[in-house]
Amino acid sequence: MKKILLLLAALAVFQVLGAQAPAPVSIPEAEVSVMDFGAVPDGITLNTEAFQKAVSAVVKMGGGRIVVPEGLYLTGPIVLKDCMDLHLERGAVILLSPDKRDHLNGESVRPGISASKRHDVSISGEGIIDGNGAWWRPVKRSKVSDVEWKDYRKMGGTVSDDGSIWYPFGLKHLPDIAADAKTQEKRRTHLVRFTDCQRVSVTGVTIQNAPKFHLVPQRCQDVTIEGVKVRCPWNAQNGDGIDIMQCQRVYIARCTVDVGDDGICLKAGAGEKALKDGPCKDIVIEYNTVFHAHGGFVIGSEFSGGMENITVRHNTFCGTDTGLRFKSAPERGGKTSNIRIHDIVMTDIRDQAIVFQTDYADRPAGYEANQAAQTRNFLPEFTDIDITRVTCRGCSVAIKAAGTEETIHGIRISDSVFFWTDAPTQISATPGVTLENVRLESFPD
Repeated sequence: MKKILLLLAALAVFQVLGAQAPAPVSIPEAEVSVMDFGAVPDGITLNTEAFQKAVSAVVKMGGGRIVVPEGLYLTGPIVLKDCMDLHLERGAVILLSPDKRDHLNGESVRPGISASKRHDVSISGEGIIDGNGAWWRPVKRSKVSDVEWKDYRKMGGTVSDDGSIWYPFGLKHLPDIAADAKTQEKRRTHLVRFTDCQRVSVTGVTIQNAPKFHLVPQRCQDVTIEGVKVRCPWNAQNGDGIDIMQCQRVYIARCTVDVGDDGICLKAGAGEKALKDGPCKDIVIEYNTVFHAHGGFVIGSEFSGGMENITVRHNTFCGTDTGLRFKSAPERGGKTSNIRIHDIVMTDIRDQAIVFQTDYADRPAGYEANQAAQTRNFLPEFTDIDITRVTCRGCSVAIKAAGTEETIHGIRISDSVFFWTDAPTQISATPGVTLENVRLESFPD
């Protein structure tokens, strides 16, 4: 009954927006246990083959559920098929093998759990999907304590010439899959990824410690992500939480995110190809909590395909670097349309509560920051964005907008309260940002 009421509430939100709500997945009632195919949940035995056999059995049945009982299942990649639910019972942990060879598919590295060009695909339950990310991610010396640094060094690995970065290359007990540390670093994989799928659902589970991004639907339609916990160390390199890439009809609700990079992020590709793949469109993001992240809710940096009909409401950000973050640059920008954000609560935001940036530059580990392209191709155009009823206690700067009237215009921020410590606003000389009934407070002089 509770699920039905929540679904009806979600449908009502989309109706108010005049947008189409995501269609639910359809999974047959047939069911198998991964234990029926020789799985050994001892944390030592590699269970890749058992999962593959379970998937094949469900395919022959015409779809159904794969149940993962309580226990620790070490495995390589799991590839889901049509009309299939991977269900993790309470106490079940799927742990990606730290041996990178177990994830190779020719020269490429497969995500931990994936589906490509499928329909009605689901992950559900109360268990945990763990990416074993410490064996994959580089670590910046400036972001860890002396104790943590020594722990990484005990694993073996390689330290950059200037001593600033540790790479999991040349580990004591595990082989490499590339000729050098930086090449291997670029082969890090996502933990859960759905590509070009119709009707996707992820509910209830915990997704943690990804080698790179945690949960990535890309070019999918009808996506529901509800009651999911996403977590990793605060300093995890590229540790994005939920990244929605050029998807349509998406509902994200009642999730908890605590990660090393962007929390809940929307992307829509860069350049000409992004125009073909289309926008992020008809998306509702509500009742989520984001703890550490570079941004609580983020658009960018790539969104050449566009952002349309997006509502972000009743979300809480506690301890994020920024709250509402809009970032892009030439060659990767696009246009936003009908973005409505309201009833947002923030505490202890390290930098800006709301920030618009149009010269964003990537900073891969071990490389100098890539400078924003000096071109007028695919300029970002942040516009038609209405932000209201934001309450923020604690931020360095309440509102920052760095750009021109061409790249930032039609932004309205209203009926909001910010308590800042360094500056109330840092807004470029452009009329593109309008403040209405916005209260900006700080400590007395």
